[in-house]
Amino acid sequence: MKDRILVTGGAGFIGSHLCERLLQEGHPVVAMDDLSTGRLENIHHLIHQTEFQFVRETILNNQVLDRLTSEADIVIHLAAAVGVKLIVEDPVHTIATNIMGTEAVLKAANRYSCKVLIASTSEIYGKSTKVPFREDDDSLIGSTTHSRWAYATSKAVDEFLCLAYNRQYNLPVVIMRFFNTVGPRQTGRYGMVVPRFVRQALYGEALTVYGDGNQSRCFADVADVISAVTKLADHPNAIGQVFNIGNTEEITILQLAQRVLSLTGSISKIEFIPYDDAYAPGFEDMYRRVPSIEKIHKLIGYSPRFSLDETLQRVIEYERRVMQINRQ
Repeated sequence: MKDRILVTGGAGFIGSHLCERLLQEGHPVVAMDDLSTGRLENIHHLIHQTEFQFVRETILNNQVLDRLTSEADIVIHLAAAVGVKLIVEDPVHTIATNIMGTEAVLKAANRYSCKVLIASTSEIYGKSTKVPFREDDDSLIGSTTHSRWAYATSKAVDEFLCLAYNRQYNLPVVIMRFFNTVGPRQTGRYGMVVPRFVRQALYGEALTVYGDGNQSRCFADVADVISAVTKLADHPNAIGQVFNIGNTEEITILQLAQRVLSLTGSISKIEFIPYDDAYAPGFEDMYRRVPSIEKIHKLIGYSPRFSLDETLQRVIEYERRVMQINRQ
């Protein structure tokens, strides 16, 4: 009998891909999502599967969360306020959703001794310049006067809570730090750069690069990421541990824009926009964000299969299909 798995944020970008994979592996899956950032169309193709259930509700509804957790063997907690734009524009929602939501999940899981995998973020490392980032490195978070750091801080509190529940109550928890996960179904609505660039290129609009474009990132394909998640869920030695999940192929944002133009064949221009205009006055960004993936490779043999170009092609094909559907 396969473990029954509750996925919070199951209608989101990563969550929907994860639900799909878990069902393919034979797990009964319940997706819980309030659709504030998730989308029903992401899981529409799963709705009629007998082993899949969708519950439209916030994780802050303790009664519903308690019932769903009581019926689960594993909870994979992905529900969170994500995206730099959303974080800057609505910091109260960010802090409340991330901290209170994670606390609610941990309380419910502890009540039923349910294994929990918690999604965290590379933002945890803050303004640190020591790359690649290792799981036991120090964090360097910006001032509380900059709401941009509310997300990183809230996820740090989430991690402290998880590890505290593990040490104090022996709750089986696993923390996953995602590094810029990209792929089909991701929305550019909240500042995600890859879908935004691809859509701008396909529609012949200027690709908007924030700052000077020399800030660099490493982009991991969602298919690689969810493979790592499912293996961590199964591995007993992952419990009580923190793992980076990402790709080590580094690229500047300007180079990314140029790569998207090349792969789409677009003649769009590149337009530079100051951070202050894109987000808020005094906005601070991380200059480099590169993961060390030695720890997760040693435990589960994780190595990314998709190159950046392959991932970009997958996103481009998806966005072209969406454009065709919208024209019909």
